[in-house]
Amino acid sequence: MTLTATHTAGRIEVFRGERLVVAQNAAPDSRSFLHPIAAPGGCVLTEDAPPHHPWQHGLYVGLNDVNGVGFWEEGIRQKPQDGSFHPEPLAAPTTSSGTFSWVVNSAWRDPRGQDLLCETQAWAVGDTGDSLVLDVAWTLQASTDLTFGEYAYGGLFLRMPYRAERGGTARSSEGLEGKMAEGQRARWVAVSMLVDDRKTPAGIAILDHPGNEEHPVPWRVDGQLGISPSRCIAGAWSLPSGVSTTARYRVLTFDGDIDADRVEDSWKEFSVS
Repeated sequence: MTLTATHTAGRIEVFRGERLVVAQNAAPDSRSFLHPIAAPGGCVLTEDAPPHHPWQHGLYVGLNDVNGVGFWEEGIRQKPQDGSFHPEPLAAPTTSSGTFSWVVNSAWRDPRGQDLLCETQAWAVGDTGDSLVLDVAWTLQASTDLTFGEYAYGGLFLRMPYRAERGGTARSSEGLEGKMAEGQRARWVAVSMLVDDRKTPAGIAILDHPGNEEHPVPWRVDGQLGISPSRCIAGAWSLPSGVSTTARYRVLTFDGDIDADRVEDSWKEFSVS
């Protein structure tokens, strides 16, 4: 089916037929994020603000140490060093050859309200029939000289509706599963689990582009199968005032168990784009 989209200043919704397959959220003075993201079969693959991590929202971006300021927990635990997010109103998405594209621009501010950086997420969403394909170019431009500290997690992060009683699987391009993939470098990591009382699993894979810094990047794989390609695991890095850096990722949805060959083929296609 052809994708269609609706738009307001704070939300873009993309539909396949009558079914919502992905929504971009960008409320004023809040972190922007994608939720829900649906599998080809229709089940929702992302979770917003789970009790164990209420600052996590589907597919989102956060960092833990930007000149000592935290952009991870959104001030929920009232840490004095937490910064804030300030997205601009969303422009209407554009479409070309069945793909919808849009841009989210956000200011990241320190606790005093001073801009530390300008973040841009440029999304493109297409549908292959058996997979939703979301490509993003994530750009950070420094408003002042910045140091990004070494940390165990940070960057693009995926939160799925994991439940211990249902289980699930995370697998990396290097064949490592679950916590064995934590902190290890990989071209991609995929997660599959049972959701919405389905009898069969569905999942999401995130692919790291070879043009990104630290590729193949180290990954966060947490106890609830949250995954994140995390440059900050490799060590601290700096960005001078006025300078920008961009990382590219591909996100795939799928029904069933993880098909490593299929994900690898998608990574090969993505790697030469």
